[in-house]
Amino acid sequence: MNKRKIINDPVYGFITISSDLLYDLVDHPFLQRLRRIKQLGLADIVYPGALHTRFHHALGAMHLMSQALRALQEKGHLIWEPELEAAQAAILLHDLGHGPFSHVLESVMLPGVEHESITLAMMKELNRQMNGRLDIAIQMFEGTYPRKFFHQMISSQLDMDRMDYLNRDSFYTGVIEGSIGADRLIKMLDISHDQLVIEEKGLLSIENFLHARRLMYWQVYLHKTLLSAQAMLTQILFRARELVQNGEKLFATPDFERFLHNEFKLEDFDTLPDLMEAFNGLDDNDVWASVKGWKTHQDPVLSVLCRKLLNRDLFKIQFYKEPPGNEVLEPLKKQLRSAGVKEEELHFFLIEGETANLSYAKEQDPIRVKMKNGVLLDIADASDIPTIEALTKIVRKYYVCWAKNVSLRG
Repeated sequence: MNKRKIINDPVYGFITISSDLLYDLVDHPFLQRLRRIKQLGLADIVYPGALHTRFHHALGAMHLMSQALRALQEKGHLIWEPELEAAQAAILLHDLGHGPFSHVLESVMLPGVEHESITLAMMKELNRQMNGRLDIAIQMFEGTYPRKFFHQMISSQLDMDRMDYLNRDSFYTGVIEGSIGADRLIKMLDISHDQLVIEEKGLLSIENFLHARRLMYWQVYLHKTLLSAQAMLTQILFRARELVQNGEKLFATPDFERFLHNEFKLEDFDTLPDLMEAFNGLDDNDVWASVKGWKTHQDPVLSVLCRKLLNRDLFKIQFYKEPPGNEVLEPLKKQLRSAGVKEEELHFFLIEGETANLSYAKEQDPIRVKMKNGVLLDIADASDIPTIEALTKIVRKYYVCWAKNVSLRG
């Protein structure tokens, strides 16, 4: 069977699946599940075009990895074909551990279990099924492979993951400010002292990359309407879990029902043999089917929340520079009480939160620029644009979401 395939991608044109191993990974149910998980969760509530999936993103990141490694080879860096394949495999699989709606579901169904940990567990299971063909890929993903720059290409502030999601999310949302010119960035990559660096002539490209990331966070990932929708979905799931713990019967698909009724820990993926299979059975469709089923449930809190989300009747949201006090919250509580919301149910209709945007984590994970004289400088020191230093500061915003037009009176 011919396993060398070409896939037509709207962002990059043709993407090549260049080896039998990569084909087998793309064809595996673990990766095929990502077709059924949207990359940006509920963002199509704001940007109707944002319907691309994590499967698209995985293929795109694999393509950029291939391009970047070939560019490094052309600069004289020795990269073996098994390393080339392993790095592509690692980035292809880097999102396996994402559940439906990613962080929204994580916070409710698997609190304290990071998706990266589930990804690693699933990669190890794949490796077992494939008789050790992913040994190097797993080392690169974990950061234990001797050549450290490979891990930087998979997970850092200059990785192929970010390059693809900024490009792809910009393309599908239509937010052109997020476009980063990945081709030029990749051509400017180099390796110095076993670390991934950018050539000095790529300085403007990196500055554009960091600014694009900041804009995409405020305009897309942390858009106030999206935050409101995510808060509503989170409250729906919290209410559903509360009801099943009190003995209520709720409609759910079998795999979703299992996660709704139980609170699993990371070690359970090793000790419960069918748990990973159940997790791999979860996608966005399970959640939407449940939300549609629950809109007629006898519990008014659950049914009202579900109807509002399905009809895009979203909570009002307001940002604040400081955590809002009673002068903000009390009038809203009073308003909700008068609409029939009980005291113990207020938190489902009045939600406080905070969000933070750090465009460049200089201390934790610096981006190094290789100057013409060979000296390595941090991007913030190499750039003559003062805003780069400003991007190293965390910007926090606090918000309150509340149901503006709600009635729970019988």
